[in-house]
Amino acid sequence: MKPFFQNVLWVILFVSFCANAQQTGIKIPKDTSFTVKNEFKKYRKNYPEIKPAKDSLPANVNESRNLVYTTLKNTPFGDRDLHVDVFSPKKKGKYPALIMVHGGGWKAGDKMLQVPLAQKLAAKGIVTICVEYQLLQEAKYPAALYNIKSAVRWTRANADKFGIDPDKIAVSGCSAGGQLAMLVGLTSGIESKEGDQGNLGFSSKIQAVVDMDGVVDFMAPLSLNLKRGPDSPDVQWLGGTFYEKPEIWKEASPIFWANEKSCPILFINSGFPRFHAGQDELIGMMKDWGIYTEVHKFDIQLHTFWLFHPWIDPTANYINDFLIKVFNK
Repeated sequence: MKPFFQNVLWVILFVSFCANAQQTGIKIPKDTSFTVKNEFKKYRKNYPEIKPAKDSLPANVNESRNLVYTTLKNTPFGDRDLHVDVFSPKKKGKYPALIMVHGGGWKAGDKMLQVPLAQKLAAKGIVTICVEYQLLQEAKYPAALYNIKSAVRWTRANADKFGIDPDKIAVSGCSAGGQLAMLVGLTSGIESKEGDQGNLGFSSKIQAVVDMDGVVDFMAPLSLNLKRGPDSPDVQWLGGTFYEKPEIWKEASPIFWANEKSCPILFINSGFPRFHAGQDELIGMMKDWGIYTEVHKFDIQLHTFWLFHPWIDPTANYINDFLIKVFNK
C-alpha cells in the first residue's frame, strides 16, 4: 500500500476509534457528597466515641464483588451494567438472603456503604447482597425500584450458587434505601411495579423487610414539607413537587401498598422523628392484620448510625435476631 493511502487509512481508523470512545465513554453524573468520611466529620464533635466501620472480610465468609445482575440496554449512557457484592458463609448450607440497599437521598452513595454491615451479617449466617441502583441524575422514580426487583430475581436465579434458601429472602435499606426497601417489600406481587430488567422467570417476592430510618409515607406531616424547592432530592427524584405530582408522591409511599398479606417488618430508628414519618400508622395497620413488626431505637441525633461503631454491632444483632424469628433460621 502506498504511503498516502496508508496515512488516509490511519486517519479514518483514528477518527472512528475516537468517535466510538466518545460514544461509549459518557460518564454518568455522580454526586459524591454522601461518604463515610463526610458523615464522620458531621457527627464526631457531638459523638467523640464514633468510629467508622471498616470493610474487613471475616474469616468464615466468602465474597464475590462487582457481579453484574442486569444490563440495561440503550440508556442515555450506553448499555448499563448494574452490580452486586455478595457475602456468604463459607460453611455449606441453605441460608436466608438479605438484599441491602444503600442510602444517600436517592442522589448519592453507593453499595460500598453497606459492606461492613453486610460482612457482619454474613458471619452470622445470612447471605448478604449489596445492590447498586440508578440514582436520580441517571434515572428518576421508579427506575431504582425496578433495579432492586431485578436484583431480587437475580438472587433467586443464583440461589444454589450462593447457598440461598429462595423462600427466605429479605430486603433492607438505610434512609432513602429504607424507603426503597419498604417499597420493594410492600409491592410484592404487584405486576405494574416489577419492571422488565432481567431474570423475569423468577419471583421478586420478599419475605421480610428491614427499614433503617427510611420514610414510609411521603405524605405524612413530618415528611411532606410543602415549602421544599425544586432542588430538594425527593422533589427531583419524584419528578416534581407534591402540588405538581401528588399521585406520584402517594404511589412512592410504601404505606399505601401495605395489606393483610404484607410481610413482617423491622424498624431501626435514630432519634430524628422525620425519618419515621408514617411508621406508627403502618405499625397500627400491621397489628390489625396480625403481621409481626419490631422496633428498635437509638436515642441519638445521628442519622447514619449503621455506618459507625458503637451502633453497627447492635444493628447487626437486631437484624439477625429478627430474621431468626421470622425465618426460624
